[in-house]
Amino acid sequence: MKTLTTTPELAAFCKAAASHAYVTVDTEFLRERTYYSKLCLIQLAYPGEDADSAVLVDPLAEGLELEPLYTLFRDTSVVKVFHAARQDLEIFWVDAGVFPEPLFDTQVAAMVCGFGEQVGYETLVRKICRQGLDKTSRFTDWSRRPLSDAQKTYALADVTHLRQIYEHLAADLAKTGRSHWVAEELRTLTDPATYDIRPEEAWRRIKTRTNSGKFLAVVRELAQFRESYAQDNNVPRNRVFKDDALIELASTKPRTHADLGGSRLLLREARKGAIADGILAAVGRGIDCPPEKMPKATNGRENLQVNPALADLLRVLLKAKTETVGVAAKLIANSAELDLIAAGERDVPSLTGWRLEVFGADALRLCQGEIGLAAKGQNVEVVTL
Repeated sequence: MKTLTTTPELAAFCKAAASHAYVTVDTEFLRERTYYSKLCLIQLAYPGEDADSAVLVDPLAEGLELEPLYTLFRDTSVVKVFHAARQDLEIFWVDAGVFPEPLFDTQVAAMVCGFGEQVGYETLVRKICRQGLDKTSRFTDWSRRPLSDAQKTYALADVTHLRQIYEHLAADLAKTGRSHWVAEELRTLTDPATYDIRPEEAWRRIKTRTNSGKFLAVVRELAQFRESYAQDNNVPRNRVFKDDALIELASTKPRTHADLGGSRLLLREARKGAIADGILAAVGRGIDCPPEKMPKATNGRENLQVNPALADLLRVLLKAKTETVGVAAKLIANSAELDLIAAGERDVPSLTGWRLEVFGADALRLCQGEIGLAAKGQNVEVVTL
């Protein structure tokens, strides 16, 4: 198992990889104690069985620069293959502002090919490669050096089996004509907005039980402060204060440090210093927010005029369609989307792109009374009315 620790070594491997149709990529990282992922290891492999075709790259090695890898990422003649790529892509985007192009995600492809929802790498290795994986090193500390042989073996397996998985899934997609389905899904993964976490929008992730504008104004300011502080200090947002503490603060609206001392849920470290000052300033901004600038809650299911019978029919239609095409139902539409459609909403993902082709078009026809559903043996069929 070869580990690359210098920039010239990495450049030589990437130059060799550039002569192949694809390269498989994976990473190991830590995020428990930081806001941004700490990249600890990169695994790379190109087609072939020789020992030089798969390597480990140590980004913690002194003096090693990743620019040769980013040059390979920009080379559009080589497909970059990942499994469950989102967190890997976030690392490279934050570090260098680069996305691998073109990209292939075997988890997305596997869902399109009928392997179920959020299929794991180990499952694909077992089903496609007919092999097992030793996962004992999965939760080890990848930042510690030296890496053990067990860690290296585990890490390298994440890209060597990926070669066979990619070739199998790519062939299946070409045969079924569904390659464009995967391409549509991957556009989100290579959209900078996917990884652009704006502190002023952080409040939208907070689950609250009230739609009061005054309350939400304080929630917004507290969430914005927490996100900005976490980003600036590279600490997890929950290390600043947790969501339940945020809701408590928005309810009690403390105005002094003594008030913070009465909080049941606020971490001790957050009751003093910069975090405490930031909390009090955020609460003050929320309280002083003029009515016209107060946030409005996103309409939830309870505010929708959902036709429950139509929603149930849409669920039956979705199940029938997914069984026919062999695609995981949640890849097409989740329960909330079906309720939106039943309530008359049309700006939903399941009514666009390949989903429109597979399910959305008939869903709209069902809503308009143009088709019905009929049982035929063990199957449900669409009937034109």
